[in-house]
Amino acid sequence: MLAAVSAALVTGAGRGLGLEIARVLARRGLAVHVTDVDEAAALESAEQIGGGAFGSALDVRDPDACSAAAAMTVERLGSLDVWVNNAGVLVTGHTWEHDAETRRNVLDINALGTFNGTVAALEVMRPAGRGHVVNIVSLAGLVAAPGEALYAASKHAAIAFSIGTLIDLRRSGVRDVHVSALCPDGIWSAMISDKLDDPHAAPSFSGQLMSPAQAAESVDDLLDRPRPVLTVPRWRGAFVRLFDLFPGLAVRLVPMMMSDARRRQRRWKKRIEAGRAP
Repeated sequence: MLAAVSAALVTGAGRGLGLEIARVLARRGLAVHVTDVDEAAALESAEQIGGGAFGSALDVRDPDACSAAAAMTVERLGSLDVWVNNAGVLVTGHTWEHDAETRRNVLDINALGTFNGTVAALEVMRPAGRGHVVNIVSLAGLVAAPGEALYAASKHAAIAFSIGTLIDLRRSGVRDVHVSALCPDGIWSAMISDKLDDPHAAPSFSGQLMSPAQAAESVDDLLDRPRPVLTVPRWRGAFVRLFDLFPGLAVRLVPMMMSDARRRQRRWKKRIEAGRAP
């Protein structure tokens, strides 16, 4: 349990899930470095949070910028005990429809951005002998989600890097630095708010759609009890892993699954338009 920590950094925290995670960390008593590629959003969010929070611009695609953000956190707050890699983008559609720039951008932000942030955090945490990196992955990191294959591929890379890094820490004798992958179900945020009519995005609406605040509470749980992977809700994690174990079966069941997902997506659209968002 990290009850004694004092400082945290969250990427992509200008709004949505990242902002709610920053709020959760602040409630734990941490001073939070709120970062976002949109500097104005980061500064505004830090002002809302208060309690020693401050904001700055951070493009997670830049490894040097991530290292500089880690150093800035230590310089201003005295330590870096929690780093949450939350920044991410979602692109839907058939894989052959994405151009090379789109493919590179999704991988640069979702995968390499997670790599860069994790390494930057470890540059501080390993010498200190303590800390926790939490990587926001998604259930798409556990299964090849139809309609979201590029996104899922980037998240598969992120979860492999998370688990592999944790194993390497333990192999090298580091016991009190943790790396966790948080895999939530669909979250009602700006990432999917423009995709209520997008049939490719249906898998994001197929399970238990959560508010950012609901999903953010899981970070609190991970800091209290570190685990390599936490799925939210847990039953959905077990469910999607079945399809990962039997890909041939998953391919055969895709038409039925997508039909059900589209039905749920339309149901959520009616609920949201009626003012009953998660």
